[in-house]
Amino acid sequence: MWWRYIEARKHVSARRKYLLYERALKSLPGSYKLWIAYLAERRLAVRGLSPTDGALEALNNTYERALVTMHKMPRIWLDYLGLLVDQRLVTRTRRSFDRALCALPITQHDRIWQLYLKFLMQPGIPTETAVRVYRRYLKIEPTHAEEHIAYLKSKELWGPAARMLVKAVDDDTFVSLEGKSKHQLWLELCDIITRHPREVTGLKVDAILRSGIRKFTNEVGRLWAALADYYIRQGLYEKARDVYEEGLTTVVTVRDFSLIFDTLTQFEETLLQHQLQNGADDEPAAEDGVDSDGEDFALKDDGNDIDLRLARLQHLTERRPELLSSVMLRQNPHNVHEWHKRVKLFEGNPGRQITTFTEAVTTVDPNLAIGKLHTLWIGFARFYERHGDIDNARVVFEKAIQVPFKYLDDLATVWCEWAEMELQHKQFRRALDLMRRATAAPLNLDRRKGAKEEKEGPVQGRLYRSLRLWSFYVDLEESLGTLESTKAVYSSILDLRIATPQIVLNYAEFLQEHKYWEEAFQVYERGVALFRYPHVREIWKAYLSKFVQRYGGSKLERARDLFRQALDMAPPDSSRELFLQFAALEEKHGLSRSAMAVYERAVRTVPVSERFPLYELYLARASDFFGVGKVREIYETAIEGQEPYNLSEEDTKRMCQRYAQLERKLGEVDRARAILVHASGLADPRTDPGFWSEWQAFEVAHGNEDTFREMMRIKRSVAASYSQTHFNTSIVEATLAPEPGSAAAVEAGGRPDEMQALEAAALRQSNIPGFVSAGVTQTDPSMQPADKAPAQAAAVSVPANQEDIELADVDDVDEEENGADQGGAAAAADADIQLQQQAVPEAVFGSVPGKRPSAEAAPGALERFKRAKAQ
Repeated sequence: MWWRYIEARKHVSARRKYLLYERALKSLPGSYKLWIAYLAERRLAVRGLSPTDGALEALNNTYERALVTMHKMPRIWLDYLGLLVDQRLVTRTRRSFDRALCALPITQHDRIWQLYLKFLMQPGIPTETAVRVYRRYLKIEPTHAEEHIAYLKSKELWGPAARMLVKAVDDDTFVSLEGKSKHQLWLELCDIITRHPREVTGLKVDAILRSGIRKFTNEVGRLWAALADYYIRQGLYEKARDVYEEGLTTVVTVRDFSLIFDTLTQFEETLLQHQLQNGADDEPAAEDGVDSDGEDFALKDDGNDIDLRLARLQHLTERRPELLSSVMLRQNPHNVHEWHKRVKLFEGNPGRQITTFTEAVTTVDPNLAIGKLHTLWIGFARFYERHGDIDNARVVFEKAIQVPFKYLDDLATVWCEWAEMELQHKQFRRALDLMRRATAAPLNLDRRKGAKEEKEGPVQGRLYRSLRLWSFYVDLEESLGTLESTKAVYSSILDLRIATPQIVLNYAEFLQEHKYWEEAFQVYERGVALFRYPHVREIWKAYLSKFVQRYGGSKLERARDLFRQALDMAPPDSSRELFLQFAALEEKHGLSRSAMAVYERAVRTVPVSERFPLYELYLARASDFFGVGKVREIYETAIEGQEPYNLSEEDTKRMCQRYAQLERKLGEVDRARAILVHASGLADPRTDPGFWSEWQAFEVAHGNEDTFREMMRIKRSVAASYSQTHFNTSIVEATLAPEPGSAAAVEAGGRPDEMQALEAAALRQSNIPGFVSAGVTQTDPSMQPADKAPAQAAAVSVPANQEDIELADVDDVDEEENGADQGGAAAAADADIQLQQQAVPEAVFGSVPGKRPSAEAAPGALERFKRAKAQ
């Protein structure tokens, strides 16, 4: 009723309307609707007034009276607090915010704090007040600490900001609302405590930065520079130098090293420049300066010696390669190449080089080494050798052979280098003793162990099987030892079954030089028993050649057995050379028949691609030994193409051509022609015109018109057989092609062609792919309905092709050949004969419909027959 009353009197003056609201609220003080409407009316009335106007104070009092009963309504609090913020009543506004937070439930506080924080950001708000309010806010919203930190930084309160950052970094549950990582917060903290060391009190800056160095390894260089910068701004320059040096000796990346080294160099140059400007006797004042980054710091140092500063800067520059090498080795202490580079840095300083070598060989783990660890030991020993200290070099080698290297070859290399050093100093007996010691089998050797079990042990237990070591040892024995000692070493290598084909060849050559032929052949026998193809090929080659060279034909049967054994072991693709050697042996010292047997076995054994050259040699030797009869037998065997004498098609054709040439020379023209006919099926006239040219020349020289025509007929037949595949392909393509004259053909860019139309029509008449109708289609009436049989039995006429090329049939050619001997008179007489066309009676064809030929069914046939008879 009160609301309807107020609505009815809404056109009265504001004073009377306010009285109505007051009366209504006195009766209904808990009406939220009446209070909201009343306060809105009052706020509308004071819009635009000065903050000092009395109406605003009356409105404030109205809000206060409303909050007596409406203190749980956040909307009224927000309107009231916004009004106070606009009036810039700091104390009253702050207290009203506190009252609102006390009156409203905690679920509504976020709405109040948004306006409260906005109020704190206004100019004129005391910093202490804002800081205290923010502390209260962080108790309910600890995740908004970054807002407080940003506020503190804007007010240049570096100490509280640093402490807040420390809390945020130490709290593992803290999650940045701005998306910052712990690493970024650390860097922000470092920037504050290093740039403002005097404001940051109560914090252990050194401990904070060092913990960051341990935790964030990707920014180590920057954190070390920040710590040194902190001491520089404090005026503690020697402490800053210590920090720089500690950073240079602990970083493990080149990027961090470069950052620290460049910063330290710049620091020393700045101090030196300041000292030069102020004089050697003046101490730098404790006043602010500017570094290269534009940052303020105090330049103050107790020293006043310019020469000392110059020497310090020069020494720092000279130490850079050494410091960088230390960084690389800290990054990976097992990098052998870096240790070698470090040794070269101290060239001319033997003491440092010895220290470096000692540190290297004691640091690098053989199982983790990157590079060849044995080169460090060898370089260490060679260093003593170059300085004339052979005894210490031997001590180094003695320690090196006890190192558990990862690979057997590394340990063998150390032994060989030790022996090489002894040889260079003319200690031949020592070198031989070293090799005997290295190749001696372990005393507790278990022969029953397998290769896998033996590899699991240290390399020292497998050293006696090192081929590198035995090769060096046998070279020493050949040069310095006796014949018996050298043979013993070679025999040990063979007994251990570690020999290579080259070792076998060297051993046999060594025995042959000393005229021990049979022992050399025994070595060859052991070699061929040890290896398989292809490794045994060179051993057999040397064995057979040396045996034949030594005995010739005196031990022919033994040589034959060796050749047969070699051929039995050899694969077909590696047997050609052995067959040729065997055949040469038989030709020179044996029987021609045996040589022919070798050649025959060769053409049966070698791969098809290698048979033709062997056939040529086989034929040449057969011609020399046995004459034409044997040659013809070989030719016939080769061209028949039966396993295992078969050749490739190309080689068979070439063989036929050579056979034909032989028969031609012997005057056997018919035999030569028959051979060419046999080979004609392998020669495509389109791709091999040489064969047909040769045959044509042969017919011109030895044939007649009949044989020439027969050759041409065979040529056409072969060409047709080779083109059959292409013909079938064209038929399939024509079947799948769009119908000529259709829309698809026109769209494809092709014009309608009469020939294409005829071919398509012929294909549609036949259900068999590749079949072309002769113009008549016959069907079985018994297979068709009675009403459709006569229609389907009718002959189908195909339009004549205007571009058809009329060729004489084979029968016509035969008739022409048969009448060729009658002379020109008979041909002239036949030319005057007038042929008449006569219809064939129907009875000739019986009851089969569609059999009667007609001129329409085969257009042009009569004309072709007339022209053939005329010719």
